[in-house]
Amino acid sequence: MLPRLFFGYFAIVMTVLALVIITRKNPVHSVLWMLVLFFHVAGLYLFLNAEFLAAVQIILYAGAILVLFLFVVMMLNLREEIVSERFGGAWPLGVSVGAFILVLIFLSTGNFVQGPVGKYSIEAIRAETQVKAVGTLLYTEYLFPFEVASLILLIAIVGAIVLAKKRS
Repeated sequence: MLPRLFFGYFAIVMTVLALVIITRKNPVHSVLWMLVLFFHVAGLYLFLNAEFLAAVQIILYAGAILVLFLFVVMMLNLREEIVSERFGGAWPLGVSVGAFILVLIFLSTGNFVQGPVGKYSIEAIRAETQVKAVGTLLYTEYLFPFEVASLILLIAIVGAIVLAKKRS
């Protein structure tokens, strides 16, 4: 009963926080609400016994990515967006499409079939530690996708440097 209560708390609060983030007029307030959302996501990871992911969530997202968002928001001149009307006439269509997608998600998760059980059970991960299990899996089975992701990030960094150098 208690795990369902905690999961329900996290699910409801994260959904409400996501709605608060997209409905704020001031982008700085949205970023601050996103910080609260990231801490709740980390709390959900802790609840699911994924301490490493919770630490990465706090360090990477609540630390680095959120600061980047805040810098971008501060660099933009958003005065006219703050005083203008927030939602135009298209919000009923957006709400109806969102409700339709939500119904599809609920209908598709009702027929959930559990797949095959892998070799990493909770007991195996506790015996091996989470970081070692993630590292072993990442550098053995998923080495090629990991390297492709690192190359894509390298290309993005070089592209950002080239674009920044052109402007100055």
